[in-house]
Amino acid sequence: MSGEPSAARRGRLTRERVLRAALTVADAEGLAALSMRRVAVELGVETMALYRYTASKDDLLDGLVETLFLEVEEQLSGVPRPTDAETPSGGPSGVPELREALHAIAREMYRVAAVHPNIISLCASRPLMVPLARRPQAVLRFHERLLTLLRAAGLEDGAALRVYRVYMSWVLGYIVIDLRAVVDDPDEPDPAFRLGLHRLPARDFPMLRAYGPALAERGGEEQLAAGLDALLASLGPDAARQGAS
Repeated sequence: MSGEPSAARRGRLTRERVLRAALTVADAEGLAALSMRRVAVELGVETMALYRYTASKDDLLDGLVETLFLEVEEQLSGVPRPTDAETPSGGPSGVPELREALHAIAREMYRVAAVHPNIISLCASRPLMVPLARRPQAVLRFHERLLTLLRAAGLEDGAALRVYRVYMSWVLGYIVIDLRAVVDDPDEPDPAFRLGLHRLPARDFPMLRAYGPALAERGGEEQLAAGLDALLASLGPDAARQGAS
């Protein structure tokens, strides 16, 4: 009798269910605890039942990236997706609108990542391990949206690629750093000991000891936006003609 519930649950397995279970484990216990066996326990099935939907641990990790980008895509459903047909013929007349759209994308990316801080580092590393064409569709759609947005704002190819690279580097880099785990001992009430600053020799790392508590605080969306504005400051009237210079 004990095997019947598991059999019933196994019959309803889908890739989406497997990935959602993996996300639940990663959110609650961290990536170190994630394994095919642990996900199987979460679902109440045998480990081998998962291999029909995720071929390996690497596939499971890629699936987590896919799931996060699907959540971002869902949140961006209300943000217009411009097409090349909408590209202004007179240059980057849509720069203010471009800034607004880029801010919206960055903020939604941050909000989704803040719900799943344990896996955001995968979004910066996993896609780089596979060729472009083999990356999850949700990841490709995100990048397609961004490049189309830049072209629709009137940026020429060189300028669009330059902004794309700077934008992705800043947004992903900021989010990974801002949402990182920095607590050394969560049960320690003293801030310095909680952060493990006592482990840093004062003579060798005076600045890190001084700024440690501030670095442990999240910068949040406002600092994300401020940094993004600084990086996009070059988007003036001549941005489309500057190309990759």
